[in-house]
Amino acid sequence: MKKAILFWIMFFAFSLALLAQEAKIDQPAPDFKLEDINGMDVLLSDYSGKIVVLEWINFDCPYVRKHYQSGNIPKMQDKYTKQGVIWMAICSSAPGKEGNLPTGEIKKRIKQYNGKMTFYLIDSDGKVGKMYGAKTTPHFFIINKEGKLVYSGAVDDKPSTDIEDIKTARNYVTEVLDSLLAGKNPPVKVTKPYGCSVKYK
Repeated sequence: MKKAILFWIMFFAFSLALLAQEAKIDQPAPDFKLEDINGMDVLLSDYSGKIVVLEWINFDCPYVRKHYQSGNIPKMQDKYTKQGVIWMAICSSAPGKEGNLPTGEIKKRIKQYNGKMTFYLIDSDGKVGKMYGAKTTPHFFIINKEGKLVYSGAVDDKPSTDIEDIKTARNYVTEVLDSLLAGKNPPVKVTKPYGCSVKYK
């Protein structure tokens, strides 16, 4: 009987610990450490006081290709990193699954698309992706200077693979970043992400 009670106490304590680490809007963004493609450990909390963008990525996903081949996301990366925003592209594709590419191929794609992300991070076990609830590629999360998660969702309101749709789309990510850089509250906090499912193991 005592063993059973102890088991349930430990089970609930473990469950609460997991819940405490889940990313929630208007709550402190859970910290994490991931390795980038250059072998450097990147710790989210090292960038406290900065606006941080987390972009879930899979270069083989047609929705991601839409925004990279058009230059849409690379232009955003270039614009906002020049204003001090830290942009972390995160790949949670498991080994052997779509999007999990060799380091050399990742660097080749970044150069091909003129990517300007601050870091490209590897999350092959999917722990960080699941902690944040990343569902699709792309899927964006934005953290303000106070370290709170203030946006989760799609890049824009045109859930298609058609490059032409970018011209008439409402870009949620730019709206949120422009608001934060101007010292204002984001006009939108949650939208429905679209794209390929994250290829977790």
